[in-house]
Amino acid sequence: MNLNLNNKYALVCGSTQGIGKATAFALAAEGVRVTLVARNREKLKAVLEALPGPDTHDFIVADFSNPRDLQEKVLKYIDEHHGFHILVNNTGGPRGGAIVTASLEEFDNAFTQHLKCNHVLAQSVIPYMKVEGYGRIINVVSTSVKQPLDGLGVSNTIRGAVANWSKTLANELGAFGITVNNVLPGATGTERLSEIIKNKSAKSGKTIDEAADAMKQSVPAKRFAEPEELANAITFLASECASYINGINLPVDGGRTKSL
Repeated sequence: MNLNLNNKYALVCGSTQGIGKATAFALAAEGVRVTLVARNREKLKAVLEALPGPDTHDFIVADFSNPRDLQEKVLKYIDEHHGFHILVNNTGGPRGGAIVTASLEEFDNAFTQHLKCNHVLAQSVIPYMKVEGYGRIINVVSTSVKQPLDGLGVSNTIRGAVANWSKTLANELGAFGITVNNVLPGATGTERLSEIIKNKSAKSGKTIDEAADAMKQSVPAKRFAEPEELANAITFLASECASYINGINLPVDGGRTKSL
């Protein structure tokens, strides 16, 4: 299948590890010119040097706790270099815990890092997408938008807000050749999953291996996803082949989500 992604420009967030990093590699392998975004300059440099494909990849150092600064840096980059055909919104999830004990600060922080940052980034890239008649905004969210997950109260709440923001944006932008979709990862082999397993182990009294195995047994595939499997779905949604897929939540979870 020809994805027709050669020489497209992509802005990939959270791209020094996990799903974001795997997505940067998958897009670069298809000929996309990738601009990485994360807060650690040294990690960004390391990923940049390893990316395949064109030698025009780049990075932006930014912290997702400050949406205005993030937007200023991205707009400055666009003004000095180029716009983007593809935006991959991807930010590490809020820490786990029951919703009844969650503080207001936890909600504020999660709302800022996820919805506010997604929003300012979308506002920054949409003008160029409209001019090009081609745009792909892909948000890495969570299966909790379909089925809330126990012990992830703040995350469940904020992810739902992001999903509805995304659907609204998809409705507004479809006429311009711009699609907006959500990818919903199941349990994926990232640092985030390791943290969740450690918390489950501590609460249940099970070993880390036992806690991990219990999670795997809840998945029909009986295993965790690899970050590259999420990246493949994201890359397809970023392509011309997905031009009529808009406003959806796509679970990539091995069948774990019980709802359709």
